Amino acid sequence: MTESWATFGADLHLEPAPGRGVRAGLTEALREAARSGRLAPGTRLPSSRSLAVDLGIARNTVAEAYAELVAEGWLTARRGSGTRIAERVGVRAGVGVRRPAAAVPVRRPVRAQTSYSLKPGSPDLGGFPRAAWLAAARRALTEAPNEAFGYADPRGRVELREALAGYLARARGVYADPEHIVLCAGFGQGLPLLARMLRARRIREMAVEGYGLDVHRALLTGAGLRTRPLAVDGAGARTTELAGSGAGAVLLTPAHQFPTGAALTPGRRAAAVDWARSTGGLILEDDYDGEFRYDRQPVGALQGLDPDRVVYLGTASKSLAPGLRMGWMVVPGPLMDEVLAVKDGSDWSSSALDQLTLAEFIRSGAYDRHVREMRLRYRRRRDELVAAVGDRAVVSGIAAGLHAVLDLPPGGERAALRSAAWQDLGLLPLSFFRHPQAAMPSREALVVGFGTPSQSAWAPTLAALVAALP
Repeated sequence: MTESWATFGADLHLEPAPGRGVRAGLTEALREAARSGRLAPGTRLPSSRSLAVDLGIARNTVAEAYAELVAEGWLTARRGSGTRIAERVGVRAGVGVRRPAAAVPVRRPVRAQTSYSLKPGSPDLGGFPRAAWLAAARRALTEAPNEAFGYADPRGRVELREALAGYLARARGVYADPEHIVLCAGFGQGLPLLARMLRARRIREMAVEGYGLDVHRALLTGAGLRTRPLAVDGAGARTTELAGSGAGAVLLTPAHQFPTGAALTPGRRAAAVDWARSTGGLILEDDYDGEFRYDRQPVGALQGLDPDRVVYLGTASKSLAPGLRMGWMVVPGPLMDEVLAVKDGSDWSSSALDQLTLAEFIRSGAYDRHVREMRLRYRRRRDELVAAVGDRAVVSGIAAGLHAVLDLPPGGERAALRSAAWQDLGLLPLSFFRHPQAAMPSREALVVGFGTPSQSAWAPTLAALVAALP
């Protein structure tokens, strides 16, 4: 009996269900077709090569699905006669027929676990410097004063604040007095803490970039602030829109706009600072990946232009690992009491030992060595990504950071996301990060986090991306 795979596909409803891998979905579809009788005993299946080509997936994926079903007894495979539906007792047509699986939503992708992921937001966790960190932890624990194990100063350990003051001044151009540094459990604690401080100051509206993380906007609205989007283009956020906006503060990513990758131009930096000075407004600077710049000298922090009007926020989430829950804020002197009052009332800071370890890690030079090593690794990945993509997409936002933007032709975004679902590849479109009220032209693009895969998974993940692109 011979049938085309197009007929099989119509019968099997080969549409990947949310949260299921490609191989698991194909295996279950074939198993159910054999169980229900939609594919009769003795039906010959296409070769793994031809089926892989037809479905746009890896040949090994099909071969593994076939092998699993042969082992279970649903299929037989003999040299010369191909792979066929096995003769099984009790199989009757129409038994156990399932409804078609729901299509994967492509407008707002499901945050499901996938075999491969290029979703931005994480470094290569396999690059965490375990041995160097352990050595620093041992030294820190040996030298820790007894009072380090007591109730903490809401600003955090002085050892880390002093180490950060020197590092930030040297590496990011931040004017940072240790007395004005407040340690926090990552950006996820720092941002709502500042939002509550602004709310206490009777600020009700905050400007944000038209592209950004929805979770950050949710933290702001959860603290009682309305968000007003600023348009974003190739020069970063249009900070000239702050004048007359009614916002009392603004959240910016000046060094490397997330997710478009644009660096805020000098003119727009000056416009933001001028707005803050003239209105008494406050700038929150998210310097989430400032250490990773590849093609020229790093863009210095905006905070250096006016330390009295800018709160600088940084973390170890991209340089080391988000699981450390280690972040810091450089707070203008007049705001320190207000910030500490909010923090002291709802504190969940990182442990004193981790703070002491990071302080030792920075002082010993291990932090600089690690950043240099990871910068080289990520630059190689970026270059390999650009080479592999070729003329399939226009790549931008790659002068810095751990992600790139791939602009696609009309219809390309939807096609790429559907293909990525078959590849079991996690991808996010640029539209995922757009503020619902942003007045910006639509743009079909993917945001590709090339820092996310482990070193061993990088090559197959990149291959899956190339296969998914239209």
